[in-house]
Amino acid sequence: AKMENHTRISEFILIGFKSHSESQLLLSVLFSTMYLVTVVGNICMILIIRMDSNLHTPMYFFLENLSTLDICYSSVITPRAALAFLLGRRSISYSGCASQMFFFSLFGTTEAFFLAMMAYDRFTAICNPLLYQVIMSRRLCVLMVMGSYLSGCINCTIQTGFTFSLSFCGHREINHFFCEVAAVIHASCSNTLVNELVMLAVCGSIIVGTALVVFISYGYIIITIIQMPSAESRHKAFSTCSSHMMTICLFFGTVFFMYGQPGAASSSNKSNTISVFYTVVIPMLNPFIYTLRNSEVKGSLKKQLKR
Repeated sequence: AKMENHTRISEFILIGFKSHSESQLLLSVLFSTMYLVTVVGNICMILIIRMDSNLHTPMYFFLENLSTLDICYSSVITPRAALAFLLGRRSISYSGCASQMFFFSLFGTTEAFFLAMMAYDRFTAICNPLLYQVIMSRRLCVLMVMGSYLSGCINCTIQTGFTFSLSFCGHREINHFFCEVAAVIHASCSNTLVNELVMLAVCGSIIVGTALVVFISYGYIIITIIQMPSAESRHKAFSTCSSHMMTICLFFGTVFFMYGQPGAASSSNKSNTISVFYTVVIPMLNPFIYTLRNSEVKGSLKKQLKR
């Protein structure tokens, strides 16, 4: 029983962003506001797409799913963090930590696959416009979304399973504001080499795989746009992609920085700040990026408001 007590701990303490009490209140207000904007913005996006039959196309089907995903993704982390900053209660139960990691990995991985599919959708629309309706059938779109979630499930099961098979002999502090894989691995007293290799291999292959689909798709898109005869058609083609390009640069830029390099687990303060970007800021910005950069959504929004 003594040994059991030594390895099983009932809770962790999240010590990310632990500083003066004034800044804790500010962080709490900031996180709460960002969460509110994320939820409202993404719900509006879903409603606009649902209510306008002109937007019932593959691109908006993916966008609607991305908005739903961003709400879930943000909900796993932001409200809890905001509450912890406000109340100063930073403990999270062992099972709570495991489930937070599970859902965060699930939604994060799925988001990477979604962005890759949306790139493929734009590639088909711009490079094969005549076959677009045939290729991007409703069935394929639904299968792509289901496949993304399935990939997310596989990854989060591997990450959470491997991480929580480690021993935490009394090390309860996690230098992060949520149960992020690398930060939890770092708190373990087991030999974590295998875990770090698994994380690098699995996360690395997902990031590289999805990023390759994105870059190759956009390579072809850019070549096709450059070759278009009129400036008007070039502008129109580019405007349907520009918002997606912004999201991709933000998401993959921060994720590469976090997981795409060996020893990603080591510099924690830097990674805390970057995590805020892809867990809180990007889900909040997505609806704005897609609304403000997109004439169809703006037109639809004006129509809905006139009603």
